[in-house]
This record gives sequence, C-alpha cells and structure tokens, in this order.
Amino acid sequence: MSTNSTTPAAALDERRPKVVLGVAGGIAAYKAAELLRRFTESGHDVTVVPTAAALEFVGAPTWAALSGKEIATGVFENITEVPHVRIGQQADLVVVAPATANTLARAAHGLAEDLLSNVLLTARCPVVFAPAMHTEMWEHPATQANVATLRERGNIVIEPAEGRLTGKDTGKGRLPEPAEIFELARAVLAHGGRADLVGRRVVVSAGGTREYLDPVRYLGNRSSGLQGYAIARAAAARGAEVTLVAANVTLPDPAGLKVVRVGTTAELRDAVVSAAEGADAVVMAAAPADFRPTGVSEAKIKKAADGSAPTIELMQNPDILAEISHHRTKPGQVVVGFAAETGDETGSVIELATAKLKRKGCDLLVVNDVSGGAVFGSEVNKAVILGADGGHVDVAEGAKSALAEVIWDQISLRLDEQPAN
Repeated sequence: MSTNSTTPAAALDERRPKVVLGVAGGIAAYKAAELLRRFTESGHDVTVVPTAAALEFVGAPTWAALSGKEIATGVFENITEVPHVRIGQQADLVVVAPATANTLARAAHGLAEDLLSNVLLTARCPVVFAPAMHTEMWEHPATQANVATLRERGNIVIEPAEGRLTGKDTGKGRLPEPAEIFELARAVLAHGGRADLVGRRVVVSAGGTREYLDPVRYLGNRSSGLQGYAIARAAAARGAEVTLVAANVTLPDPAGLKVVRVGTTAELRDAVVSAAEGADAVVMAAAPADFRPTGVSEAKIKKAADGSAPTIELMQNPDILAEISHHRTKPGQVVVGFAAETGDETGSVIELATAKLKRKGCDLLVVNDVSGGAVFGSEVNKAVILGADGGHVDVAEGAKSALAEVIWDQISLRLDEQPAN
C-alpha cells in the first residue's frame, strides 16, 4: 500500500488554520507571546482570549499587536457577534498556555464564568492544555483528577516541564518552551486532533550512541535524532504517555515527554529495557553502535613517533531491537525497528531489510535507503514500512513529522486489537 503524496500538513496550507490561544493568569503568560508569534509567523489565523488575571501579567495591547486583532476579554463585548459561542465554533484548534490549576478545574467541570471557559465549552475542535503552576498545585489530587477527566474526553494535556518556577522554587510545573508547544500543536493540527493513543504508554529511542576509545575519542554515527524526536512528539500529540530515550542528541526536549539521556549502547539498552516494561509500543529509532572497543584507554591515545596507527580490537554490542522483540513484557506490545540500508552484492535495500525484519522479530521495520548519506541530519525523509504480517507501505519524501504520523497510523492499527492500560 502506498501513502498519498499529499500530506495532511499540505492540505492545511490551502487555508489559514484558525487557532484560539487561551491565556490564563499565571506568571508564564509572558511566554505565550512567543507562542503567539510562532503561530502568526507560520500563517495561522490566531484569536487570543486572555482571562482577566492574564491581563494583569500581559496587557491587551501586546496581544492585539502580535495577533493583528482586537482582543475580546468578556462575554458581553461585541455581543451581536456572540463571541462566547462563535470563537469556539469556528476554531480548528484551541491551545491554552499557560493553563492554570483554576483553568483546568473550570474546564473539567464545564463552568462558564468568562469568555475563555465559554470558548472551551463551545469548541468542537482539538484542545491542547499546557499547564503551568507550582509543583504542589500540579501534584494535588484535585488537579490530577481534573487532568484525568480532560484527557478521558480526548483533550491533550501536556505534562509540565521541570525547572525554575517563581521565586527560588524549582520542580515540576514549569511551562514547556513555546517552540515545543508550537511543534506539538502543529502535530495535532496535522492529524486533525486524533487522540487514538490516549491511555497508551509508549517508548521512543532517538539519536546515535557513542563508544569511547579514550577520554576524547569515540566510535559513533551520524544520527541527529530528528526522526526519533518527531515520532515522540507525534505520539504525545495523539495523547500518549511518552518516554523518549535520547542518545547524544542536542535538540531541545519536546513538550510533555519524559526524556532519559544516554551515551553508550549499553546505557541505551538499559534505559529502553527498563522503560519498555509494560509499555504498549516501543519504537527503536535510535542508531546504536554495532561494536565497541574491548577496552577504553584512561588517557588520550597519542600518535606514534614512527607514524604507525594503533590497533583497536572491537566486540559486538547487544542487539537491543532483537532483545525487546523476543522478550516482550506485555501481551500485544508493538515493537518497531529502523533499518538504514545501502544495498550491496548480497541483496537490494528491501531484500536486506526483509531479512532483518525476520531476524529481529519486530512487528514493523522502517527502512531508509541511506546511500550517499541521505536522511542523516535532514529535515525530510522517505521510507518503506515493512510489516511482519507482510504489509508494505511506501512513504513519499516529506517532512519527518509526516513519516512519524504514518508510523503511528500503522502502530495504532495493531494496538486497536489490544485494550489500553
């Protein structure tokens, strides 16, 4: 089966998607200005709906200047246009950032006390909440119950980031970076707000491992982590609880994910095996080094005076994909591998990948033809997705985020046969 060359993102370009940016009254409201700028500069039609408390932090002139629209703050303003109904009805996406504990509570209980809460009641489009509050408020059972209620209804509630809060406090409750909220919101728009991974726990690995020769040198590969991050972000946008195991990746943490950073293949193996315990799906997009030196020099290896090169003895690393494929920790767990192939005298790219799929024992294998260094570090990708059941999906060249959506489409087809946690 082949995918259509027109991606959902391309279809969105035919008109300006209407986005409602709700801003609640927290100190992180100033970050929403950056989020608004990203939406408007990328061609979205944005209506800002701040609460009265939000205007105490950032005034209406700022929102009006950045959005190019007058700001409505009350249900009785421009009453003939019925803003408390029309704004939500016409939206393609609603993003509330920051979403305070109060806003989450009102949304969960269906209260309609101001314009933003009315918009949330009338919206029939995807809704993304980006919470920001002190750790104690986020962890309170009432807040957690409200978050669970919103998620059960198909809303996307991003996990807050950890870091500096107001004053001297640090902990979980920080608003994720605007750039990452924006990327997640774009992913939600791209697939129409499909929340088919709500209640699912998934693990994604990304990047490339390094095997050290001495304190400054290592054996590695060219994996940038871009594809793995796109896959993780897409899963979060569909409502999954995501653990991202990142090997030597310099990209910023995607919004709403648990990120585990590793360096070597052994560390990657331990982190993935641990995170995969009871997970519904594991996507091994990382590129582990196949070999490592039998020993690591404690001091930098020096050049020999006679110009000779040192001999480095290698040993094989553990096969992580084969291990998690053959020792699954949950019935129905879907395991996805990646194959970067070039083809050689023993077979074509697809022939080698088909043999690898059978050998590894995974359910799906995403095959990249990397002849000439293609794919690595690029913003675009094309692939063939092979299934252990004989499936074959050709994905035309496009953004790595588009390939990520196709991968989750294929995973979801298999997860549909299994109940969520």
